[in-house]
Amino acid sequence: MPAIEVICLVGAAFLLVSIFASKLSNRVGVPALLFFLLIGWLGGHLGGLELTNPEIAKFVGDFALIFILFTGGLDTRWSQIRPVLWQGLSLATIGVLTTMLLLGGFAWFVLGSFDSFMIGIEGISLPSALLLGAIVSSTDAAAVFSVLRSNQTQLKGNLQPLLELESSSNDPMAVLLTATIINLIAGQQTSIWQTGLTLILSLLIGTAMGYGLGRLSVWLLNRLNLSSPGLYPVATIALVLFTYSSSTLLGGNGFLAVYLAGLVLGNYAFEHQETVAGFHEGFAWLMQIVMFLTLGMLSVPFDADLLPLTAVAVVISLFLMLVARPISVLISLSWTDLPLREKLFISWVGLRGSVPIVLATFPLAVGMTQAGEIFRVVSLIVIMSVLVQGFSLAPLARRIGLAVESGEVVGEG
Repeated sequence: MPAIEVICLVGAAFLLVSIFASKLSNRVGVPALLFFLLIGWLGGHLGGLELTNPEIAKFVGDFALIFILFTGGLDTRWSQIRPVLWQGLSLATIGVLTTMLLLGGFAWFVLGSFDSFMIGIEGISLPSALLLGAIVSSTDAAAVFSVLRSNQTQLKGNLQPLLELESSSNDPMAVLLTATIINLIAGQQTSIWQTGLTLILSLLIGTAMGYGLGRLSVWLLNRLNLSSPGLYPVATIALVLFTYSSSTLLGGNGFLAVYLAGLVLGNYAFEHQETVAGFHEGFAWLMQIVMFLTLGMLSVPFDADLLPLTAVAVVISLFLMLVARPISVLISLSWTDLPLREKLFISWVGLRGSVPIVLATFPLAVGMTQAGEIFRVVSLIVIMSVLVQGFSLAPLARRIGLAVESGEVVGEG
């Protein structure tokens, strides 16, 4: 066991390098999370700090997402969310399901057609291919928030709140689909009606708990009368953890609950609001850094299987970005009057980040066949998504006239 001073020194070095990397990312236009993943990978695979236990990575990822989503809600105004509520929910449910079906079917065809070329992932079954599709079916809140808020570009109309709402609320569907398919592969029978009912109850309980505990948090913070302003952020940490855990234990989606609790808290006045908001902004950055460093340590090693797996990941990523995601967005938003260019832009902001990598640890944790190959393909898909979509998001928004120009009022569309 390393001495405490060694652990502190390594931790400080990782954090300082990550902070400087975030500053560099703003200058060169590279999403900061990609730097964090790279730093974690270098520390893990070249520095001897490789993480081999997927359960640890899953725990860190879940814990970090709790506060990232809460801060996202805390920074969002209800007046921005209300006009796009049903659009966001449509993307978070119908969009995720459509993406899974399209990508799973394509992955099954590709991996089944080129068995002689593939190494280590030969003969993938349709359920395993659908599992791969389910794992990467949702956009990632940390990735979307990071890219949208780290550059100097703001989006016109309701695009930004819609993208943030979608990325904050589509995890329940992806988690449920992933868990359901794993149960099916493991031989546990699960009916479509049972799955649908579980999803609806999860969303309803998460929504009710998030709103109710958000209002309770406002009431408590205004009546605690604490002796020090610094205790208010500590109180909110306890309230956030209580919201997540109680919602999850009651069968609701804890991630949706903490996002809604943050949304409620951010839209009501409470004691030392600026202190709490400033603390959680910094804490959310810390959580992003820790999460992506951890996932980088668990990421893809160099070996003989990497080249063919990279080829698979590139093909699947291109299909996801250019076919599956656009079709799912067009279907999900077919009933809206959004202009085509806005729908196409929404389809391009389908960034994958920590959530797919965390979900890819599920089959690893239960020891599924080909779980290692699926995890590595997912990791490569995430890296390609961040590289291609993260780099091009701001230039594309400016090119097609969806970026707010200097002196223009945000929200005009």
